[in-house]
Amino acid sequence: MNIYVGNLSYQADEQSLDELFSQYGEIRNIRVMTDRETGRPRGFGFVEMANAEDGQKAIDALNGMDHLGRQLNINEARPREERGQQQRRSYSNSRY
Repeated sequence: MNIYVGNLSYQADEQSLDELFSQYGEIRNIRVMTDRETGRPRGFGFVEMANAEDGQKAIDALNGMDHLGRQLNINEARPREERGQQQRRSYSNSRY
């Protein structure tokens, strides 16, 4: 199960997330997202748990928990929309 972890402190890293989530089961992967240009943290990340049951336990226990001074927003990650499938604006009737 892939879990979205939002509202992360900019001091949070993979190790601090490992410490939080490993008590609920086996972790396959952890990513704290960073800005491509600056390398600075973007305030969210993903934790992939080995199975859905452990992932749900982690979500239930950690959502809303204070971590490094921030209240975590944790839920099951949704698949990312393919680029180009987002709703596009129609300019056929515009003056441009």
